[in-house]
Amino acid sequence: MTLFYDFYGLNGLPFEERLAPEKLLTDERMAKGLDRLEYFLQAEGLAALLTGPTGVGKTSLLRLFLGRLPVNRYQSLLLSLTTLDSSCLLRMISIALGEKPGIGKDRLFAISLDKIRGSDRFTVLILDEAHLLTEDALTDLRLLLCAAPDNPPKLRMVLCGQDSLLHTLGRQTLADLLNRVAVRVHLAALSKDQTACYIDHRLLAAGGTDKLFSDEAKDRLHDYAAGVPRILNNLATLCLIQGAAKKQKHLTPALVDE
Repeated sequence: MTLFYDFYGLNGLPFEERLAPEKLLTDERMAKGLDRLEYFLQAEGLAALLTGPTGVGKTSLLRLFLGRLPVNRYQSLLLSLTTLDSSCLLRMISIALGEKPGIGKDRLFAISLDKIRGSDRFTVLILDEAHLLTEDALTDLRLLLCAAPDNPPKLRMVLCGQDSLLHTLGRQTLADLLNRVAVRVHLAALSKDQTACYIDHRLLAAGGTDKLFSDEAKDRLHDYAAGVPRILNNLATLCLIQGAAKKQKHLTPALVDE
């Protein structure tokens, strides 16, 4: 890896998965998503929905959004989920609010609501990978929203997940939750031009040059990755490793094809 950095004059890994928020590229997709999420708070909506295929940058968008929240006005809770039943989810929320969870669903509800209502700040609860939640867990989230009917609402919720989340929320039994979604954001993959800007930005942020990949090589990377940033990160890193091993200072489509 030292050879990798030294050969291209980099001061860090340009295509790492979790880049610091201040180094993330706010492209047109991200800017529109941020505008919608910020409007969601200003409009005092109860719930927002962020969907998109895996690897397109949904979590990065959430991190940018969280970074813009005034800490004197909002307390933010970001929960990255696995498959949970409703009691486990409520226990996670209770712990994230800084409380020792009680026994039983009624007690978990009471603890969470007391903590939210007792705070001098608004609570923004963000549930990442929400497509993994069971129908019962989603129903409990709706009950939690309804049980805190303050004006303006003390609890706002952002559900983030893959497109299957939309299918789940479309069930008749979850209609009440879907009806409380005030803002919807769909994050698509990068266009070809956005991919080129993404690659250039990542290289420059790591102390490199935006001339490292030829324009044709960037186009080829876009085609292989289908514009998905996570796949793009992996492919571009492999190209850098391969290029350094071959002593190539300028990366071409032929190297990408390897």
